[in-house]
Amino acid sequence: MLGNVVAKPDIRYLANPIVPIAEFVIATHKKWLDKKTNQMREWTSFHTVKMIGDAVEKSLIHAGKGDLILIKGHLVDSQKSNRQIVHATYACAYKKGFAPSMNHLHISGKIVNQVKLVTTETGSNLAEFVLNSQFEAYSPIYQQTRKLSLERTVHVWGKQAQYIAEHAAADKDVVIDGSLSYLNNNSNIQLIDAQQLTILNKYG
Repeated sequence: MLGNVVAKPDIRYLANPIVPIAEFVIATHKKWLDKKTNQMREWTSFHTVKMIGDAVEKSLIHAGKGDLILIKGHLVDSQKSNRQIVHATYACAYKKGFAPSMNHLHISGKIVNQVKLVTTETGSNLAEFVLNSQFEAYSPIYQQTRKLSLERTVHVWGKQAQYIAEHAAADKDVVIDGSLSYLNNNSNIQLIDAQQLTILNKYG
């Protein structure tokens, strides 16, 4: 993910062991052509990012409002704050300036419900389902690798939505290449917009 930091990252320190921790918000921008008006439109997404460990001081100590920040990491459900955030394992800050945003997400997991196919008000096909993803990630706080599990709603648009509705089902494994989005309200619930989705069939 590459975007502009909304405010200077707040760096704090945890004790026993002493570990730097930072939380900040990245804004990414998406532009597209509105076929009805034949004009370009833009949508800005705000992503809450948390970073823990030695890389915080190396990467973020000089980062300021409006700077470009490149991050790599994974999605996580924050149990303490009851939020869905991005946990960064790598970050690099760059000076302010123009650069197209990057909002690129790879995720795999299992479909946990029946795929729902609807037609939107604009006449587009939309397939929706919930994905369960399980993976392992190293925790600098606990100094061990931990097993994580999360669920996210996935949206698939256009012609691919019809195919997914016909061929995907609960308990199917899928790999998704897409972007991170959010419900259009104040809940900030994460969604995955799939640009490409592959259904995996197991042997046997």
